[in-house]
Amino acid sequence: MELALYQVDAFAKHAFSGNPAAVCPLSEWLPEHLMQSIAQENNLAETAFFVKEDNGFHIRWFTPTKEVNLCGHATLASAYVLFEQLNYSEDVINFQSKSGLLRVKRADGLLQLDFPTQVAIPCETPSALTQAFGKAPLACLKNEDYLVVYEDEDFINRVEPNLALLETLDLRGVIITSQSAHYDFVNRVFAPKYGINEDPVTGSAFTKLIPYWADALNKETLKAKQVSKRGGEVTCQRVKDRVLISGACNLYMVGKIYV
Repeated sequence: MELALYQVDAFAKHAFSGNPAAVCPLSEWLPEHLMQSIAQENNLAETAFFVKEDNGFHIRWFTPTKEVNLCGHATLASAYVLFEQLNYSEDVINFQSKSGLLRVKRADGLLQLDFPTQVAIPCETPSALTQAFGKAPLACLKNEDYLVVYEDEDFINRVEPNLALLETLDLRGVIITSQSAHYDFVNRVFAPKYGINEDPVTGSAFTKLIPYWADALNKETLKAKQVSKRGGEVTCQRVKDRVLISGACNLYMVGKIYV
């Protein structure tokens, strides 16, 4: 079987930045084990698969080890492939997913994700989390991931957590964040349980970050940067119970796979 495969740097204006995602358009679903094997072979944070439906597309995302319920950067990359490589002519792409309806449209020269919020609720800080980062946070919240707030932007930039301890936590991953001198906030994301030690730019993390910082800073439109080694700038907006997450994409590779 021959399949098309695209590799796209999401939240990036040029190569070797942002978050690379593999995108595999399908005419019909493959067996789940085969999609997982393709994602493992690609060895990127996520591989997205989508199938055309009557009112849009159905999308699924796989890390090298597991399927996930929501992935922003691979959705952005999938929309880029549809708009720029497969000549999709509508203004908005509707993706059905395990997290409900997701929309992507062109906006001001960028691609804009329209996702549901995932509001994180305050919780006690797990001792393993404090040990992993070597410092107690200002606040700890949780939803699908832990959202951990520190007061020091420099700490966010330089910390190297104990990944083995993070892997013992009960949730998918850990988002660390602080207010920033040059942006509204900065963040990093670690998900070793899912085979991703540190994710370069994590669209789904902003479904939690945006409502937190919109309340904390009393503003609905924000500028952020995920300060991984590759890095990525994100334009953020809260609109009621949705978040708009905007970024650019850069095509890195087009190829074929044989399975």
